[in-house]
Amino acid sequence: MKNSNRTYYSEPIGGPRAKEQEMSDGLVSAASALIGDPALFGRVGDDGTVYVWTRHGEKPVGSYPGKSKEDALAYFVRKFEQLASEIALTAARVRSGAVVPSDADQAVARLREQVATVNAVGDLAALAMAVEQIPPLIDEQRAAYATKKALAAQERAAQRVATREAKEKLVAEAEEVAAKDNWKISGDRLKELLDQWKSLPRIEKAADEALWKRFSAARNGFDRRRRTHFAKLASANDAVAQAKEAIVAEAEKLATSRDWVNTAKRYAALMNDWKNSGRGSKKSDDALWARFRAAQEQFFNAKKADLDKRDSSNATNLAAKQALLVELEALLPITSANFAEQKRKFRDLLQKWERVGNVPRDQRDALDLRLGAVAGEIRTFEDEEKRKSDPNAKARANDVVRQLSEAIANYEATALKAEAAGDTKKALAARESAAARRVWLEEAQRSLATFS
Repeated sequence: MKNSNRTYYSEPIGGPRAKEQEMSDGLVSAASALIGDPALFGRVGDDGTVYVWTRHGEKPVGSYPGKSKEDALAYFVRKFEQLASEIALTAARVRSGAVVPSDADQAVARLREQVATVNAVGDLAALAMAVEQIPPLIDEQRAAYATKKALAAQERAAQRVATREAKEKLVAEAEEVAAKDNWKISGDRLKELLDQWKSLPRIEKAADEALWKRFSAARNGFDRRRRTHFAKLASANDAVAQAKEAIVAEAEKLATSRDWVNTAKRYAALMNDWKNSGRGSKKSDDALWARFRAAQEQFFNAKKADLDKRDSSNATNLAAKQALLVELEALLPITSANFAEQKRKFRDLLQKWERVGNVPRDQRDALDLRLGAVAGEIRTFEDEEKRKSDPNAKARANDVVRQLSEAIANYEATALKAEAAGDTKKALAARESAAARRVWLEEAQRSLATFS
């Protein structure tokens, strides 16, 4: 029985608490040693009642029905050992500083009560003494715990100050960032600042709420300004899109036009309208611009194809008109004898000229100038012929000859009278006037001679 019990008493309790027990200063081993031989601290009566011996005498602790006396005694010894182990573990935890003094005081109070009421077999007096060895350990740890607590309080205070400064810095930056209009960069930075705020611990409620109110106000103000900006931008973009849609619609209608000159001018005007309409959203602008360019390219490609075709025919037309000019210029000079025939040939050649199509633009002025010279000669000759056959013009020419003749006769008569009177000056003036009119008379007579 003795060997069996001792083998039982030496078994470890197991688990983490057993490790703490082994790390103690020997209280567990001392408590276990107090147990010693169960026969020294208890016995089992013939009726199965188990007794423990105390300083006040024998005391029944219970029974274990259906078991042998050795098993019954071992059962109540184990209860003693469990309480002794708990006492030793509590002492070890107090000494290591793993439990705060207030909790240790409560643990000692519970242990005292357990020792006073436990139904177990062992040296209960030694167990009570082991409990009373713990309070001095608590007192030793109390000062260290107070110091540790004070240091922790200081650290927390310093941490609160650092946290407050960090939050104030975050708020100041948030207010600065929120005042800017760089929506993408500012928005991203405010999100980063919010994440940093969330990662910081709370400080005093009033200060924390005040700082958060400023931080939140900065973010909300930025969000309102950004929404207002993009709402205005969206409205402006809509207006730009509507204006450009109208431009594109007209450009698409003009794409099939064959009025090359006027349509090209209109496309230039539409391009200016596009530039003056402002910038819209990139997606809308790109889509509308693609449509505008497609319509424009359709028109100008057709225009180029037509001009290429015209260039080919213009070269042929140029050769034809140059050949006609040779025939036209061969009509000159015009005389009275050939005027009627040359005029008829001119009309025939002019009709052929007009049936020939366009020529290269840079050749038109030179061709027109040569044609105009021939036409001018014919027109001048025709005007002169008409004048010569005009009776009114002939009558006016006769009247001029008559008037000049009469004037010459009058000046000569005046000169004779003046000479007879000895007025040589007057006579000289009269003869000079007569001489001048003789020149005029000769010219008038030649003009009169041209009339048929």
